[in-house]
Amino acid sequence: MLKHWPPLNALRGFEAAARLGSFHKAAEALNLTQSAISQQIRSLESYLEQPLFHRNGRSVSLTDAGHDLLSTTQSMLQQLAVGIRRLDQYRKPNQLVVNTTPAFARHWLLPRLGDFRQRCPEVDLWLFTSFEVPDMASQTIDLAIRDDLSAQAECSFSVLHQDQLYPACQPSLPAAGRCTLHGEREMDWSHWQVEGGEDVGQQGKGLNFSDPGLLLDAACEGLGIALVSQLLAQRAVAEGRLQALSPQRVRGPAWACLVHRDSQDDPLARGFLEWLRGELG
Repeated sequence: MLKHWPPLNALRGFEAAARLGSFHKAAEALNLTQSAISQQIRSLESYLEQPLFHRNGRSVSLTDAGHDLLSTTQSMLQQLAVGIRRLDQYRKPNQLVVNTTPAFARHWLLPRLGDFRQRCPEVDLWLFTSFEVPDMASQTIDLAIRDDLSAQAECSFSVLHQDQLYPACQPSLPAAGRCTLHGEREMDWSHWQVEGGEDVGQQGKGLNFSDPGLLLDAACEGLGIALVSQLLAQRAVAEGRLQALSPQRVRGPAWACLVHRDSQDDPLARGFLEWLRGELG
């Protein structure tokens, strides 16, 4: 990587002069004097230690090095412009940035967002999903709702819902030779056994999933039996895509919330949390 970069203004002046084929037209386009453009080009050529333009009176044309640099500069300036425009999303007046897991977003939150939009149309929600717990102190996140949270500095922490787990599969899946689907943490069958769960034909071999959302999807697709979250499986059960293999329930993960201190008095965050608590029951 270069230790020193040419000034951005010099690159903008070069790009305009190269694109328009004239120092004079470049000066008009950038609202500068022609002498300022000429100075920018000379400083850039001095930095690169080679000419970028052939000069013939008032007309200029690119050297081979200039043609090469033009494509690079235009690509860089375009990417920079897109990146700067994208920053507008961080200063929307009614934006609320919510972090959660992909599984919670897909199986629980997404089916209910229509209701939230009707109740709180003023909230410009940005749903940011991640497998890893965010660092609320260093990331631009108003609140996080996850099943793997613990207290963090500069945040309020509260448990919203204590989940339960049970074994389930697709209703039409034959009982004979059912594959066992394995998850991680509480969704592992060892947790079911430690909590005193009955034998439903689970085996040590089978298919393994690190994402509880994919585990639930696999069970709904008829790939086997799985230990699923009662919270996340609500919709699949209601739609007849999943059925319980036992009336027994065991302790699941605790769904908790972190609210950054800068958002604790924000009416948008309070409104979202009130709606969320009401939906979780």
